[in-house]
Amino acid sequence: MSPRINIGSGDGNSSRGVLVFLVISVAIAGYGGYDYLQQSEAVRNAVEVDATVVETGVDTESGRRGRVDYRPTATFEYSHDGETYTGNSVFPGSVTPTYDTESAARDVVADYEPGDTVTAYVDPASPGSAFLKNQQTDTPVKLAAIGLVGVLLTAIKYVRS
Repeated sequence: MSPRINIGSGDGNSSRGVLVFLVISVAIAGYGGYDYLQQSEAVRNAVEVDATVVETGVDTESGRRGRVDYRPTATFEYSHDGETYTGNSVFPGSVTPTYDTESAARDVVADYEPGDTVTAYVDPASPGSAFLKNQQTDTPVKLAAIGLVGVLLTAIKYVRS
């Protein structure tokens, strides 16, 4: 006999759905928290290096409810401890912000023209992951909050059942 976990009305499909939603919510919150810590560490440990801008631009992404989101992009080359790298992160961390308008995304990379020598930032513990703006974004916090809201909604559903 295997143990059963009942969440919700007792309907097996409903219970599985709630459990899947809970697991996804916890994963989203955890990933947001993890990326926030990664950003903090990268900014805290960053050293400046000279970089040459290769290209900048704006990527478009299909957002929620048919909306379009815009993500600033940049490619740059830099050296650290005698090794040459190519970077493509405007901000530290893996969760980068998107913008509602193309012009807002372009403003983020407006100071970076191809061929320009600019300052990039490198965490010596991860020299292949440089970034151009030595500042944290609020995107990981928003992601963690979305995940926590999912956990809260699951808890409310469970308590009401």
